[in-house]
Amino acid sequence: MRAFRTACMACLLIAWPAGTTGAVNIETVRVGNPGNAGDTEVVWDGTTGYGSVGYTYNIGKYEVTAGQYTEYLNRVGGVDTYGLYHTEMANTSSGSGITRSGGGTVGNPYTYTVASSHVNRPVNWVSYWDSCRFANWLHNGQPTGNQGPGTTETGAYTLNGYNGDDGRTIQRNDGWKWAVPSEDEWYKAAYHKNDGVTGNYWDYPTSSNTAPGQDMADASGDNANCYTAPYTYPIDSPYYTTVAGEFQNSDSPYGTFDQGGNVWEWNESIVYQDATYSARGLRGGSFDECPYADSLLLAWNRTSVYNYGLRPYEYFDCGFRVSEVPEPATVLLLVFAGLGALRTRRA
Repeated sequence: MRAFRTACMACLLIAWPAGTTGAVNIETVRVGNPGNAGDTEVVWDGTTGYGSVGYTYNIGKYEVTAGQYTEYLNRVGGVDTYGLYHTEMANTSSGSGITRSGGGTVGNPYTYTVASSHVNRPVNWVSYWDSCRFANWLHNGQPTGNQGPGTTETGAYTLNGYNGDDGRTIQRNDGWKWAVPSEDEWYKAAYHKNDGVTGNYWDYPTSSNTAPGQDMADASGDNANCYTAPYTYPIDSPYYTTVAGEFQNSDSPYGTFDQGGNVWEWNESIVYQDATYSARGLRGGSFDECPYADSLLLAWNRTSVYNYGLRPYEYFDCGFRVSEVPEPATVLLLVFAGLGALRTRRA
């Protein structure tokens, strides 16, 4: 019996790696309980039912960091056809500490360097389309080359150079491996209590119904990087954003960090649209919210760049994380391990 259990655990460990696909290691956590009920919480715009996901998936344990994004830029940003780099990223207080040099041509490509102080802080000044292109790059196996089909323009999303203000017809493709989280994927990872297929959710993504504090030295948990009472930043200039996972024991029930505070995170939902413009969703609040920072971390808050009047849609408090689905062989390993454990119980 003991040997069998050990073998099953080995299968599970093989089946759910940390998310490594190449030079950039995206550490993920597993979000199970497929088919869970949606939340009955009514958000500010009157909609409800978020968080129900019918499949098991992985999601980034942390927000995509400046170090990871710098590696990505050095792989595909030599010419930077589609503007993956924003000049404000170079700023070490309101940016990501990513600097660029070179001419941006085939003969004199751009190269990128990230400040050591920002390697593990979240990247910011990224648009929704920047996030989709990063997901495509992961989906395609982290190739090196010009931005185009097979690197940034095809994969989880078919972009083909799109960088406009609408793009509502651009949706996640079948067969995706990595993607920007859907709103339900993001919501479930942040708020669901991880207690089976229930509709039980926390109010805050720190596994709590109490507004989080902001004490980085507090090991008891329920803290986040947001500008709230006593109305100071948890960390001073020149940083403002905190290192990924800085707040101890403040993770969601599935093990994600910073889904509340640090930077707003993109998701696939279209929160607003009119005849010519559509705005993708943002969730989680950021370090710079005042004076209602803790309420912006609540499950009922959803927003988009339209609410801020920001066009184009890149800003110092916008970042992202990514979702992943396991390979088919991985799913089979999990099924076999579960069947083996069931047979053992019956025996």
